[in-house]
Amino acid sequence: MSEILIVGNVLKDVYLRLDERRDSFEEDEDGVFWMNLGFNGEGHNFFSRVPVFSGAVVTLEVLEKFGIKAKISGSKAEFLEDGEIKNGVETANYRYVICKGEEIAYFVPSERKRTDFMPEKGVKWVFVDRSANITRELTEKIKDFLSKNKTVRLAVYAPKKMTKTAEELVLLADFVFSDGDLAWTLPRGKVCFFSETGAKIDGAEVSWIIPKKDLLTHLSVYSIAAASFLGASLKGKSVEDALLYAKLNVENSKLDETLPFEILSERVEEEKTEGANIRLIAASLVAKGKGILAADESGGSIHKKFEEAKIPDDYEHRRDYRNIFFTTEGLEKYVNGVILFDETARQLADDGRNFVDFLISKGIIPGIKVDQGLVNFPGSSEKFTIGLKGLSERLNEYYEMGLRFAKWRAAFEITPSTPTKLAIKKNAEILADYALLCQKAKIVPIVEPEVVHDGDYSIEKCAKVTGEILDELFEALKKKKVKLSGTILKVNMVLAGKKFPTQSTPEEVGEATAKVLREHVPKEIAGVVFLSGGQGVEQATENLQHVTNNGPLPFLVTFSFARALQAPALEAWKGDNKNAEAARAAFKERLIANTKALKKN
Repeated sequence: MSEILIVGNVLKDVYLRLDERRDSFEEDEDGVFWMNLGFNGEGHNFFSRVPVFSGAVVTLEVLEKFGIKAKISGSKAEFLEDGEIKNGVETANYRYVICKGEEIAYFVPSERKRTDFMPEKGVKWVFVDRSANITRELTEKIKDFLSKNKTVRLAVYAPKKMTKTAEELVLLADFVFSDGDLAWTLPRGKVCFFSETGAKIDGAEVSWIIPKKDLLTHLSVYSIAAASFLGASLKGKSVEDALLYAKLNVENSKLDETLPFEILSERVEEEKTEGANIRLIAASLVAKGKGILAADESGGSIHKKFEEAKIPDDYEHRRDYRNIFFTTEGLEKYVNGVILFDETARQLADDGRNFVDFLISKGIIPGIKVDQGLVNFPGSSEKFTIGLKGLSERLNEYYEMGLRFAKWRAAFEITPSTPTKLAIKKNAEILADYALLCQKAKIVPIVEPEVVHDGDYSIEKCAKVTGEILDELFEALKKKKVKLSGTILKVNMVLAGKKFPTQSTPEEVGEATAKVLREHVPKEIAGVVFLSGGQGVEQATENLQHVTNNGPLPFLVTFSFARALQAPALEAWKGDNKNAEAARAAFKERLIANTKALKKN
């Protein structure tokens, strides 16, 4: 006997991921991509063809995983314990989803199969799914069933294009879900609204970010959210908690798999007790199409830069230098966040606000470098990073100042005898200790294990060492129970050292870097950002482009450059504010080039 009778259509979505390197796309003046698609598929190259059940089956899966017995009216589709869907194909509507990178387009049937309603005894709820084709006949059948079964309750996903027929069902419903605009007033607490950025009902709301890493789009997201909210409500959860179940299922589901109720329950408790915004901030920092500006050079680093450029290294010149970048018009179009140095976080912008508040006003997330530099291991040339002492207190102060993420760097030099396993392990443990302290302070940690580029080693050696470092790092993070979904990895690209006779081509860097990340970085990480690490300005951008070309990766990837963004501006500025506009123009040129490199060629 089913507790919920789902009224909707079974859909079979066939995802066709095109190989952009071989298929020809044309972009029109509106930025829309077009291609000549042969319907027999000849002449086209696909990375993959992935068929998955969608529509009412998504609702069925979510409810079953919540321990609520459900059935799709008029379909033989069943959700099995091993997560597979049995039957259902004979009643499915087929859709074809053409994928170009992370962009998708649909081929849909001109006529959908009708949605059937076959009444059953013993059901407690009827749920009209988002996939339902609400006709007059369907509405009359449901109304007749409800009139004869007074205890049965109704939930309806209101269609985006509302009709008078659908309105009749909506007005009868105990729960209404919508991702459109309802043109009438319904009782408070009755309607749960969904959007691309979150959900709200009766004053309660949640925000979410949906990483486009598994082609999970609104085809399934709204269905997952509605079924999760309904399922959690039927399990006795409050409105606020039901929204959290919807949020976490949406953010963590894959194209062919949603999360079980038990796992979601654990994550809901974590979300409520350990800083609900950490994962959202982490996802925001690596949001598609933008990077992170590293403006966190320590006193020694900026002194070296200024000395080489023959610029006085004093408080005012350091302020003016950072001010150039932060006041560049449209900065928020290119970066999600900015990493600051402690001194910079306390300096004032031209309008009298401190730089932290100034960046926040532009919609940019401010962060802070918190490590205190490198020192040698006793009796060794290898180094470890210091700064854990008093870090909790500093993090609490930074949080009060408005800073929402932090960065900690460990550095590794490749020589015939280094890095040693001991140095890798010690630095990984320190990074994990730092990351845990950050998350306890509601601050997102960026962990940065850098293989220093200024060395004599091959790209193969760099790949091997980088992989070993990443394995040790994520093992340490796991032991400390650092939440990867609220953590960002900042890492070097994989390439030959600067002193190696044979330098790596961009194609080699892109392929090797993508391979190392796939093999050594858990998919749960919020995202990966690259440091430029001594590469030339254009070299870093070109290498970033080729890493992008080797995607998609199972997590979001972007840049967090310092020198590769700032060097041309420093050269143009020369320490004289008369050259400030020229410096801003040079900086903006690099921003545009690097954000463009995040798109596939």
